[in-house]
Parts: sequence; structure tokens; C-alpha cells
Amino acid sequence: MSPTWTETRPALAFDQLFRTERNRDDRRVVDSVLEDAKSLQRKLSSADSQRFEEYLGSVHEIEGRIKRAGKEREAGEWKPTLTSPDRPRPADGIPADLPEYWKLMNDILILAFRTDSTRIATMKYCNDASTIVHAHLGIRDHHHYIAHSQPDELITLNQFFMSQLAYLCQRMSEIKEGDSTLLDNTAIMHCSSMLHGNHESKQLPVILLGGAGGNLHGGRVLDYLDKPNRRMCSLFLNLMDWGGLKLDRFNDSTERLAGV
Repeated sequence: MSPTWTETRPALAFDQLFRTERNRDDRRVVDSVLEDAKSLQRKLSSADSQRFEEYLGSVHEIEGRIKRAGKEREAGEWKPTLTSPDRPRPADGIPADLPEYWKLMNDILILAFRTDSTRIATMKYCNDASTIVHAHLGIRDHHHYIAHSQPDELITLNQFFMSQLAYLCQRMSEIKEGDSTLLDNTAIMHCSSMLHGNHESKQLPVILLGGAGGNLHGGRVLDYLDKPNRRMCSLFLNLMDWGGLKLDRFNDSTERLAGV
């Protein structure tokens, strides 16, 4: 096993997924495969040809947004003063506008699934110890601080994170895969690292979304608080089953979570 490092820069995340050659900064991905794409498109049905055209367009559109992101400086409540800015200026390639940043990262993840560049991805909407200030929500303090002392602001921030998850699911539900959708064929687990600001971690809410290829049935609330097998690793065994990986055990669990 080798670790997979967190990538926070959209441009590098995109490059790692879709670029396989060096020294191609002057060429768009779409341009480099255009001839092969035209040859393939002639062999497709009318419906598949339209879907393929939409895919090429989405690659082109995301590349354009990444390129523009490195040039935009005034967005995201970044307000310089005569002596210093009120927050550090974001690095090149990361949109200063946080909603646009997360929309872009979500779109890159969706594109990776559509192209089968990966079948497993982790999206972390905010680091627990983050000092990012979500000024676009009217919040003045950083995430770590409000998680411990400002419950009303934390609710507002969590609603923003949930809206990013809703956007991800909505987009995936619009992408057809045969008679189903990308969301139907995907299992999404959304969770938090603590229930309250005092680091309570014994009763964490976990949300499962998508259809997992027909294995996951939504619209239910399952309570395992007093159940004997109440391990996250038991749930992970279910998730791996749905992905085609059958294991006898995973970490501290040897049985699947019943009823999922």
C-alpha cells in the first residue's frame, strides 16, 4: 500500500487524473485527443454521440475554469488594506471564492467518475483544524474556533457543506449510465469527525447516498446505538462488498453491518 496525499489545488488534481504526458501546458486535453475522438464519434449511435460530445465539452469547460482561477484575485471577500490584507491571498490556481472552489472540485470528481479515471474518491470539505474563514456566509471566525464555541455559526457552515454534497448528488443524478444514472451506480458516505464541540465521537451521524448499483436502498433512518455490532469498519465491509472487494475482516470487524 502507498499513501494518497491530499490535493487541494484544482489544477494539480485535474492533471493527476487526466494528463499522462509532460510539457503539455500549452495544449488542452480536448485538443490532444480530438482526432481520436472524431474517429470514435463516427462509430457511435446518435444518443451516444451526443453524450460523448457533452463529455468533451465538460472537460473543456473545467480546464477553462481552472485557467481563470489562477488569474482571479478580487473574489472571495479578500479585502486588502493600506498595510496588509485581512486574510492571506490564495495561492495560484485556487479560486478565492470558496463556493466556486468547491463547485470546481466537485466537478473534477464527477468527471473522474464519468471517465472511469478512478472508482474511489475522498472529498474533505473542510479540515477539522482549518483556519479558513467563510466570509461569504457572514462568519468572521475560522472553522476550528466556531466548532468549539459558536454553535449557530457552525450550523450555518455545515449547511454550506451539505449544499456542496447536494450539488454533487444532483449533478451525478443527471448523468445517464444506460438505464440508470451515475448516482444510482455510486455509494457515497458522508460523515463528521465529532458530534459536538467537546470532541464527542461516540454517536456520529453517517449519511449513505446513491444506489450502489442496486445494493443501497435510501429513505431510511437506521439506529445502531444499542446494537452489539456498532463499528465503522463493519460498514466499510458493506461498502467494499458493493465495490466487488470481498474481505473476511477489516481492521477490528469481521462482520457486516446488518440491515444496511
